[in-house]
Amino acid sequence: MQTFLEFEKPIAELEGKIEELRHLTGDANINIADEVGKLQAKVDRLLRLTYAKLTPAQKVQVARHPGRPHATDYIDALIEEFTPLAGDRLFGEDRAIIGGIGRLQGRAVVVIGQEKGNDTESRVLHNFGMAKPEGYRKAQRLMALADRFHLPVISLVDTTGAYPGIGAEERGQAEAIARSIEVCLKIKVPVVATVIGEGGSGGAIAIAAADRVMMLEHAIYSVISPEGCASILWRNAANAPDAAAALRLTAQDLKDLQIIDRIVTEPIGGAHRNPAETIAALGVAIEAALREFDGVEPGTLRSRRREKFLEMGHKGLS
Repeated sequence: MQTFLEFEKPIAELEGKIEELRHLTGDANINIADEVGKLQAKVDRLLRLTYAKLTPAQKVQVARHPGRPHATDYIDALIEEFTPLAGDRLFGEDRAIIGGIGRLQGRAVVVIGQEKGNDTESRVLHNFGMAKPEGYRKAQRLMALADRFHLPVISLVDTTGAYPGIGAEERGQAEAIARSIEVCLKIKVPVVATVIGEGGSGGAIAIAAADRVMMLEHAIYSVISPEGCASILWRNAANAPDAAAALRLTAQDLKDLQIIDRIVTEPIGGAHRNPAETIAALGVAIEAALREFDGVEPGTLRSRRREKFLEMGHKGLS
């Protein structure tokens, strides 16, 4: 069943009428197929107009839509012969981050993804995509493995942020995130990261300090959630829409700021309306990004990646 967002109410009403017509047994005075066609044309037009002018707050809603494809959906569809690898070899397994080895269109790769889950049971299992230190240490282990065997790394970012619990802090959450960023910048193989939903704070950049950072058209990427920012600056989470605008968290803003390298277009109405098309488009974009690094010397690759992120800091100070 389609889940409609608050700003999609007019679209929901039209699609409800279409469903009603499709369930009619027939009326000599009504050409049901024609009526459905007319209403569908209105829906398509309204979707196009609505999604062409989404506010940052509305982009946040779309990025969090429960029907968006998750990391496991991309892995299942794009990665052949995928072999999952578990554990950080220090503490335990963290299912908020999944990873392993497989092939993307014949090319051997290491894949790391943050998985939120798609129902109550799986969301609890994956801790809503909020990784603990062992999750980031697993990511480090997989990146080191990729470096050892000269395999490119693909990361799929989708998290509200790293898990903020007491246990995670006791086990060194900040150090684990910082070390994961360090490993991203240290390895000598290509790293391609894509924000597929939410890219929240250090929890996201821990696996996104990449040679190419891409975002789906309606994904978000920010140092803090709009609700968290509003609670700090306005002392009121109701100001989240103001915070969303101020944070410049949309893919379009971040491309203008040169924080990301490419925006991957979503189907009209968002990735949740056509997951298969979205997954296919992202697969093409990732493969194209990886081809850019064919033949590039490992040392050159690493130095360019480091310079890229250092340059962001210089731009911020100028």
